[in-house]
Amino acid sequence: MELNYDIVVIGGGHAGCEAATAAANMGAKTCLVTMDMNKIAQMSCNPAIGGIAKGQIVREIDALGGHTAEVTDATAIQFRMLNRGKGPAVWSPRAQCDRGKFIWKWREVLDNTPNLSIWQDQADELLVEESANGKRVTGVKTIWGVTINAKCVIVTAGTFLNGLLHIGRKMIAGGRIAEPAVPNFTQSITRHGIRTARMKTGTPVRIDKRSVDFSLMEVQDGETDFHQFSFMAPHRQLAQLPCWTCNTNKEVHDILKSGLADSPLFNGQIQSIGPRYCPSIETKLVTFADKDQHPLFLEPEGVETNEMYLNGFSSSLPMEIQLSALKKIPAFRNLEVYRPGYAIEYDFFDPTQLKHTLESKIVDGLFFAGQVNGTTGYEEAAGQGVVAGINAALVTAFTGKRMDEEDNKYSFVMKRDESYIGVLIDDLVTKGVDEPYRMFTSRAEYRILLRQDDADARLTEKAYEIGAASRKRYDWWTEKKEAIGELIKFCESHSIKPKDVNSTLESLGTTTLRMGCKLIDLVSRPQLNFATLSGFIPELKSQLEKPSNRNEEIAEAAEIRIKYKGYIEREKVVADKMHRLEGIRIKGRFVYSEMNQLSTEARQKLEAINPETIAQASRIPGVSPSDINVLLVLLGR
Repeated sequence: MELNYDIVVIGGGHAGCEAATAAANMGAKTCLVTMDMNKIAQMSCNPAIGGIAKGQIVREIDALGGHTAEVTDATAIQFRMLNRGKGPAVWSPRAQCDRGKFIWKWREVLDNTPNLSIWQDQADELLVEESANGKRVTGVKTIWGVTINAKCVIVTAGTFLNGLLHIGRKMIAGGRIAEPAVPNFTQSITRHGIRTARMKTGTPVRIDKRSVDFSLMEVQDGETDFHQFSFMAPHRQLAQLPCWTCNTNKEVHDILKSGLADSPLFNGQIQSIGPRYCPSIETKLVTFADKDQHPLFLEPEGVETNEMYLNGFSSSLPMEIQLSALKKIPAFRNLEVYRPGYAIEYDFFDPTQLKHTLESKIVDGLFFAGQVNGTTGYEEAAGQGVVAGINAALVTAFTGKRMDEEDNKYSFVMKRDESYIGVLIDDLVTKGVDEPYRMFTSRAEYRILLRQDDADARLTEKAYEIGAASRKRYDWWTEKKEAIGELIKFCESHSIKPKDVNSTLESLGTTTLRMGCKLIDLVSRPQLNFATLSGFIPELKSQLEKPSNRNEEIAEAAEIRIKYKGYIEREKVVADKMHRLEGIRIKGRFVYSEMNQLSTEARQKLEAINPETIAQASRIPGVSPSDINVLLVLLGR
């Protein structure tokens, strides 16, 4: 049996769902191949979306026309804006979701996306043809013998490629607990010269909430203000539930340490590298041997289930060790669980073998997105999926014309000052990975430009121009842009007299006025904000209460732009300087192996990665500023 499509996406996880919908929404006839249609976008680990920097990625996906944000809002059972005590550059939304409803909301999105079909099957072989022009993908063959022909293939297989599960010394092949691994697909890719390696991740125990004594835990409620993930979706409608916190103790640690000899992480059973920033509980005990306790967060899995997720207790220790240790926590003395934590090893592909479009440098038309590129996290995967889907659709739209990264007409690439997704992909293809990559605000040089509140300002118009964002989304942003501009203009033009405000300013602990000023000067003060000022400036209150269901969102965006104008403009100047280096293209202009002027490490790294521009070359580990100067001098000649 044969099926014919423009694009086939392998894997129905977060990367696969975003890739498939992005491609289909741009007009490409797309097929999503998944092993289980009832586990679309399964939240394999924590049933939560967002967090530090990850929340910004989700808002960027929304601005680009993706769906993770709207699905999150529709299934959220707790929402919080993290880092509120710091500047808005690092404010990050996070939502706890109903795991089951999240799956079915994504199914609803997929089922209602034109040009998109779903085929339940397992990829077994990548089909590639060779010619004088090189290698090009032609489709995939499945375990049931179905050939799916396609101009592009996007691999988003998550942890399923040769997946191996570990609990203590017990090992079982699997992509997730109780789900089969994919045994042959990696080999069908690597035979074409694409490098692979192994990584490890893990997940915690799942707890029956009926066995927990919540009176011995600290409650952690969510927030109920206007914030959400999607710029367009309805506000949260599910019941909002609390999370709970407690700590491990010395008794817990002693039991866990007694099982280290049987831990796959320490007995040599697992050789691959796990995530540094989400370590297992046993790794914490070894790394932070002086700590007597570690925080744990008990989070609900849904509105109508007793299953709860114990954040902070990822483990692959023997199950009896896990359970015995947990029962030494007072709140868990009568604990019952649904399943223990486990670790999983899986194949990934070196991302330095990819272009910034996430297309392979070795096989034309072959794209990779998600954990197969060495990342960890639903958000990082979904962000890659959007980019891979968009670029695959552009390839199929311009059949006969190769996608050229020098010509943005045929490719979609975001710079490091445009999005966290752009930072993520540039880090992957330029630096590679030696551990599962997780996004942090600290990885971005231009954090003040990459805020969660302005993702639509950065990306929606660009996405609309190439057909990724809908007209509705574009109009939604345009309306907001005009409202923000109108509010800022009002602040710039409205005059304030000292006699009208000085007594109030004094009571608020901020300097009184000696002469009149514009309202924008007061808004710029750190002690003042729109909410405070509108209490004694009636004209501002009227402006903020204009008929709209987006007043708070618009006011926040305008206030941030006013207060941080100097920082924003300064960072734009720095970014513009880097853009000049991005404009100096070097791909194909040097034979690095023959350039004795460069250091040995620089020659090796430049030859392996073959950067597009001077700017990309400067970000490669091992390429020094003096090496960059050599390239600039030679270009000048």
